[in-house]
Amino acid sequence: MFSPSPIVIIHRETRLEGMLRRWGTRGQAKFVIRQAAAVERARLAERTRAPIAAQTAGVAPAASGDAYTELENEDQIYRAALATLQRELSLDERVQLVHRDYVPTFDFGLSQVVVVLGQDGMVANVAKYVQNVPIVGVNPDPERFDGILLPFKVSQAREAVQKVLRRMHKARQVTLAEALLNDGQRMLAFNDFFIGNATHVSAHYGIHHQGRTEQQSSSGIIVSTGAGSTGWLSSVFNMASGVARFLGSKTPSGFTMNWEDRKLIWVVREPFKSKQSRINLVAGTLEPSQELIVQSAMPEGGVIFSDGVERDFLAFNSGAIVRIQIAQQQANLAVA
Repeated sequence: MFSPSPIVIIHRETRLEGMLRRWGTRGQAKFVIRQAAAVERARLAERTRAPIAAQTAGVAPAASGDAYTELENEDQIYRAALATLQRELSLDERVQLVHRDYVPTFDFGLSQVVVVLGQDGMVANVAKYVQNVPIVGVNPDPERFDGILLPFKVSQAREAVQKVLRRMHKARQVTLAEALLNDGQRMLAFNDFFIGNATHVSAHYGIHHQGRTEQQSSSGIIVSTGAGSTGWLSSVFNMASGVARFLGSKTPSGFTMNWEDRKLIWVVREPFKSKQSRINLVAGTLEPSQELIVQSAMPEGGVIFSDGVERDFLAFNSGAIVRIQIAQQQANLAVA
């Protein structure tokens, strides 16, 4: 367990650092990128039935060089942003640097502000572990990242952190979702939960909502917060809209919410009707004090994960029961 600091900076590994950790040297990493580019060009030539030599003549060095140069540039910009951030935040309070991999085991109990050096997904993941500690999202590279959850540039971070320390900052209280298993395990979601099977096979479970219960077989259930309503959930509505247009029916409109809305939306993906499974409970909302209860009927492979982080999951196999509801805890995001 790590000791808390008043100011905590969360950073991540760059793509180049990941490749160096895997391949050992820059030369080997560059070779791997070159080979991947060559294979892709060969596939393109095969699909178009054009001679490979014609497809690759004169472009191999530039293509591989560009790909590797992009990784180097990205790495240099991120490292420079982190160094600048550390220097700018060397205030009267102690600053601690924490890698994103250690966030789940870090004690934020005495921290006054958590600074996340993007991307957006890092903010979503960190928000689940910091309780109500204010989060300052910093965009390390505005040319690459839109930064919906990263409202501050590196040059603005010092002022933003000072405002938080003085309790003079503007903030958004973002609604989180909570999953509670019958064995006591708990997980939060900033954007959404997935409940289903870890592979592409059908998920089998019983679902209960507002006094109605049925057995289902589907591709899984998505439960979305307001922050996540423009993400994975929107793809479900896009699919429904496309199918409706194909069938000549009225196109359903999408559904979005504000981040602060105390409401969740749940949707069943690809429900399958059979002698043992029904398709009546396919979507709904969860208001405060309401629950979506799901009981697994999967001998193995059942999972629950949040915000697309598949490696961090709760096992959801036969006998497991999960209750999904609005979390009491909210994310406290500093805004510009």
